Amino acid sequence: MTAAHRRAAVLGHPVAHSLSPVLHRAAYAALGLDTWAYDAVDVTEDQLPGFLDRLDASWAGLSLTMPLKQTVIPLLDHVEPLAQVVGAVNTVLVQGSGPARMLTGANTDVHGLVAALGEAGVSGGLRSAGVVGAGATAASTLAALAQLGCPTPRVYVRSQARAGALLRAAHRMGVEPRLCRLDDAAGEIGRLDAVVSTLPAHAADPLAAALPAHVGGALLDVCYDPRPTALSASWAARGGRVVGGERMLLHQAVEQVRLMTGRPGPLDAMDAALDAVLAPTTA
Repeated sequence: MTAAHRRAAVLGHPVAHSLSPVLHRAAYAALGLDTWAYDAVDVTEDQLPGFLDRLDASWAGLSLTMPLKQTVIPLLDHVEPLAQVVGAVNTVLVQGSGPARMLTGANTDVHGLVAALGEAGVSGGLRSAGVVGAGATAASTLAALAQLGCPTPRVYVRSQARAGALLRAAHRMGVEPRLCRLDDAAGEIGRLDAVVSTLPAHAADPLAAALPAHVGGALLDVCYDPRPTALSASWAARGGRVVGGERMLLHQAVEQVRLMTGRPGPLDAMDAALDAVLAPTTA
């Protein structure tokens, strides 16, 4: 690529399903960045160091999905404070080339979570909240819920022994989650003001089937394939407010575009592109 061309990509394994190319390409078109390109590249944890080593001056940045959000941290030159405290990087900014090249890690998932929950009417002063799952997205969710006013959410996990990384992140953030059994979630989350499920596709299906007859708060299911998820459909049928995981994806991508291009992400254009690609699934 010539110096006038810039490139970016989403990395993950698997990554073919990612909607990030749709969002970023729409942003580049709206911003008139005709020489910018954005792709999806399947990269495993073992392949990540070599991929980063090959980045040159044509690269503006990377979006990271699972399982790379934590693996990348020791490979970076600098990690922004929010990403450091959360312990998860979903954005890498590439500056310079050769020996002077710098890779900076950032986290836009927290921004995406706060904005998506806002679409469901969740704003400052949040009193009670729950998180289902304990992975990298759960750590970002703790930061988002703390920003919204709830530093003591319930966290529902299958195994408390595997929640060590999440608890360490919580300690760095100064929040105090209460660990609860995943088996107890169905009977409790319907009474909370906001709930975020960070479980992968279909993992929350048993929870969806066990919800009580009425729920009162807002649900954000970060999974958006299938759309709607069983949990989202069940929550809505029981009277709760629902926001899909694609809204979190949209808002975090808007922030990524700002960081990578230095220009405000065009929310309306990116939103329209997202609607266009998802419309067939709701017809």
